[in-house]
Amino acid sequence: MNDAAQDVPRPITPTALRAWPLPAPGASKYERGQVLVLGGSRGTPGAVMLAGLAALRVGAGKLTVGVAASVATAVAVALPEAGVTGLEEDEGGSVTGGGLDALERVLSGAAAVLVGPGLDDPEGTVRLVRGIAERVGPEVPVVLDAFAVGALSQLGDAADRLRGRLLLTPNSGEAAYLLDVDDVEDLAAAATTIAGRYDAVVSCGDFVAAPGGVLWEKTTGERGLGTSGSGDVLAGALVGLLARGADPLQAVVWASHLHAAAGDRLAAGVGRVGFLARELLPELPHVLTELSGA
Repeated sequence: MNDAAQDVPRPITPTALRAWPLPAPGASKYERGQVLVLGGSRGTPGAVMLAGLAALRVGAGKLTVGVAASVATAVAVALPEAGVTGLEEDEGGSVTGGGLDALERVLSGAAAVLVGPGLDDPEGTVRLVRGIAERVGPEVPVVLDAFAVGALSQLGDAADRLRGRLLLTPNSGEAAYLLDVDDVEDLAAAATTIAGRYDAVVSCGDFVAAPGGVLWEKTTGERGLGTSGSGDVLAGALVGLLARGADPLQAVVWASHLHAAAGDRLAAGVGRVGFLARELLPELPHVLTELSGA
């Protein structure tokens, strides 16, 4: 679906999504693409687990995660669906971004990469994102989430390697940081500016922006989505759709709706607030089937 620059956001609705179908999922895990999710300091490996499971729930075929080496074995046991690689960490358990040669084989086969969930050290995050930018294949889409979004403004020339295949999921604070302002009041304008500045597709609040002024707006989603780990599920759904073959804008628009609609389903059964991010995961395939049949 091609969009010209627009002033009024296009609403993300089931009708719009059905008119813009996702690529059909492949018959094997290899055809549905390999996802690589990197993050997970010693204290927050669950963020990577949520994101990785979300990628599988929307149909990605294979999953590899990278977390701080000290928790890699525990994650491998808790997440039997994934291959797990231990990442270099400092004494406090923060990922340093060093020792990335161990990822080169996985990167060579990755269909999409997500960096950021569970990272907690700014310097280590910058080093990690820079190292991935230097190693990932030239056509592979890269999603930056959480701390990795803030790292983008510090990458220098490495950021240019990601232009045109970069996806960002900033919250309002991270958007303000990227724009070098104290705060952001107009999320639609902020998302549009960030998209143009970094040649990226941006999900920020209720808005999805792409270079050239293309703007979409969610029409669903409950306040209960504002809970710990919910953003990790969104980022994981996004990278999973990329692995399946969706283009960046389509992946962000679809993932935004899947995430929000999963929250609506839980709001009806659990309550408008109080559901958990992990509970979003089994709802994703239901919403996906309702919209596309697969």
